[in-house]
Amino acid sequence: MFTFLLVLQALIAAGLVTVILIQRSEGGGFTGGSPSGLMSARGAADFLTRATAILATAFIICCISLATLAAMNQRTGTIDASAATPVQSAPAPVTAPTTVPTDPLAAAAGQATGNGTAPAPAGK
Repeated sequence: MFTFLLVLQALIAAGLVTVILIQRSEGGGFTGGSPSGLMSARGAADFLTRATAILATAFIICCISLATLAAMNQRTGTIDASAATPVQSAPAPVTAPTTVPTDPLAAAAGQATGNGTAPAPAGK
């Protein structure tokens, strides 16, 4: 029943969009506002207005029916509680580094250890 109402609602929505776009507005509407056709301009406006009202009412009734069916078909089951409660664990202790890292720029300049001194300029 739920699937049937869902398909019906999609069809009603498509029909409602079509009827609204066909209507003549101040901007001319989807059809450009040409008065030629099988019906007169006034008769077409009355028909499209009634069709819009009927489709809008059917759409709202379908929405309420779908919401009611969805609320009634709620399945009650067990909730996995392991995902809801976080596992408490002790944070890893922070330790200071035991060795001082060597300066990569000092090794590139030819110094054996990174004692923090800059290499002497080549011209002096």
